[in-house]
Amino acid sequence: MLAQMGKPSMPPGPVSGPGVWYGRDLQGRTDWIRHFDAAELAELDAAVRAFNSGGTPLERISPATFALPRLGAVLAHILSELLQGRGFIMLRGFPVERYSREEQAIAYLGIGSHFGAARSQNAKGHLLGHVKDLGLDIKDPKVRYYQTSRKLEYHTDSVDLVGLLCLKTAKAGGESFIASSMTLYNEVLARRPDLLPALFEPFPTDRRGEVPEGMQPWFDIPVYHQHEGRLTCIYVRQYIESAQQHFPQAARLTRAQVEAMDLLDDLLNDARIHLSMAFQPGDMQFLHNHQILHSRNDFENWPEPERHRHLLRLWLSPPGGRALPDVFAPRYGSVTPGERGGIMVAGTKPRVPLEAE
Repeated sequence: MLAQMGKPSMPPGPVSGPGVWYGRDLQGRTDWIRHFDAAELAELDAAVRAFNSGGTPLERISPATFALPRLGAVLAHILSELLQGRGFIMLRGFPVERYSREEQAIAYLGIGSHFGAARSQNAKGHLLGHVKDLGLDIKDPKVRYYQTSRKLEYHTDSVDLVGLLCLKTAKAGGESFIASSMTLYNEVLARRPDLLPALFEPFPTDRRGEVPEGMQPWFDIPVYHQHEGRLTCIYVRQYIESAQQHFPQAARLTRAQVEAMDLLDDLLNDARIHLSMAFQPGDMQFLHNHQILHSRNDFENWPEPERHRHLLRLWLSPPGGRALPDVFAPRYGSVTPGERGGIMVAGTKPRVPLEAE
C-alpha cells in the first residue's frame, strides 16, 4: 500500500474551495437547507403512485422508472453541490406521515436514484438501511453502531454519498453533527504538520464480520489520500481501534498515528469546526463521504416501540464521482464511479427491507 511506496503524496499546502468551511460560520444560516415546494411534492407524489402501479421491483428503481421532470433538474444541481461544492445538503418538508412505509421507501430510493446507484450497506444486501436501536450490544464484533442508541464518533461510510431520511425522532438526543475533512486537514497542517504524514499511512480497520471472499477481516487504508489533484478522507476510529483489539496479526498503529487521531477527534469536537443539526420528520440529509465526516449523539427513545427513533439510509455511487486510488478497492470492491462502494460478501443479494432487521 502507500507505506510500501515510500513518501505519500500530499497537498503542497492548505486545501481551498467551497469544501473548506467552519460550522461556526454556517450554524446560524439556512442556505444549506432546501425546502420542497408544493409543485415538487406533487411531482414526487405522482412518481410514487406511478412506480407503485408499474410492477418494477424496488431494487431496480431508476430515474427512468421514477421520473421527475421538474425536480430532476434540481437534484442534478444538488448533486453537483455535493460532489464539487460544500459537500452536504438538507432537504426539508417531505410529508412522511402521508405515506406507507413502502411509499416512503419508493420516494426516498427514487430521489436517491437521481444521485447514483444504490449500494449494499451490509452483508445482507440491504439497499435501504434502517438506522434504529435494535437493542444490540456493540461489544459483539458483528454489531454496527447504527443498530444501537450509542453515540457515533465522527466517521465516513464506505461509499461516495450517504443519505438519511428521518421518519421519527427520539424523545431526547440523537442530534446529527457534520464537519469538513478538508477544514480538518488544514487545521492539522497549521497546528501539527509533523503528524500529517502519519495520516497518509495505512490504518487497519475492522470489517465487523462482513468479510468479502478472499479478504482479511480488516482492511488497510490511510485516512487521507491525494489523488489526481483531489484530497479524500476515509476515517472510522471506532473500527480502527476494534481491529487493534481483535486482530493481533493486523499492523500495530504507530505513536504518530494514534496522536494524529487524537488531534483529529479534538478538532472535530470543537464547536467552531463542526455543524450541528436536529432532524425533523421528513428531513433528508445527503453527505459526500470523501469530504464530510458525520456523527450522532446518544439518544433516549420514547417508551412506545412505535414511536422509536427511525431513519432510512441510502448509500449511493454517482457515475460522476471523483477518481479514487486503487487502495480503495479492497473496501469499495471497485474504484469505478457508479459501480463502487458498499458491502458485498459471498451470497449477498441486493434487496430492499421495509423494516429493520
